[in-house]
Amino acid sequence: MKLTNLFISVLLVSVAFAAHAQERITYKSAKSATSYFQMGVQISEAIKAGTNGDVIVTVEESQGSVQNVMEVRARGGDYVFTTPPALIRLAQDGKAMFEGKADPAFNEIRALFPIPSLTMHFVMAQSSHATSFEDLEGKTILLGKGSFGAREGEKYLNLFGLEGKVQLANVELSNAVAALKNGQIDGFVTAGSYPAPNVIEASSTTGVNILSLSDDQIAKTKRTKLVIPAGTYSGQENEVTTTSLPVAAFTTTKMSDDVAYTLTKTFWEQREAMGEVAPWWNGVSEKLMSAITSQIHPGAVRYYQEAGFILSDAQT
Repeated sequence: MKLTNLFISVLLVSVAFAAHAQERITYKSAKSATSYFQMGVQISEAIKAGTNGDVIVTVEESQGSVQNVMEVRARGGDYVFTTPPALIRLAQDGKAMFEGKADPAFNEIRALFPIPSLTMHFVMAQSSHATSFEDLEGKTILLGKGSFGAREGEKYLNLFGLEGKVQLANVELSNAVAALKNGQIDGFVTAGSYPAPNVIEASSTTGVNILSLSDDQIAKTKRTKLVIPAGTYSGQENEVTTTSLPVAAFTTTKMSDDVAYTLTKTFWEQREAMGEVAPWWNGVSEKLMSAITSQIHPGAVRYYQEAGFILSDAQT
């Protein structure tokens, strides 16, 4: 009898432990100084709050989206990462930066939910008197190195006839605001979800103009048009029309349907609360779902169907 009672006690303790066991997730985002790392921290806090601590998300620093995708090959079902949806297709097809690096694991990548888009900012000191791209000739511009914003900024300068007409500063993007303040540069280019922290700092400490792109210029870039509302930054009296690159959170088929469902459901339920703390979440809505061009995880699909989201055949 005593052994039977002991067995029952052990069983009850085991069941109670299992019921309160935490699900642990690793979220691979971006460099620690970027807005996307901050977003990862905010998602981590939101998931913990929304699940009463049943799901714990640990945020890992990353060197960029390509690294995030590549790590799929060695990661398990607890891995969530961010990247532009366009990179998923490139990885699966072994093209561009994934040429010669194709792997069957890439075919198991599945989307969970969209996050704020990468938004191009061309930030010029007011003292430079540059209010359009035509005014950039002869100016010193900081593009940074190796980032999406640097590559995109260089592409735009070439597209708009400014190749060789702009002096490129050899300064790290992390020093952009200080370089702008001391007159070392006339402006800088950065890509981050608005409101971008470095642009907030620059606009509040140094008078700046944020350049708008015309519809013709946007068409040349082949990127998505995005409008930054007036008043987003200090001294910004008018809307800024620019371009963006959609970004989403992904995992793989190694993740269980129940965990993918919980992560996706909690994200959307917590999105409004996150937006009260960080305005960039207010730009995330059902409209961004169309930017996800690859398959969505079945667990996430279950949530979207329950919530009445319209998904494409390619997504399901």
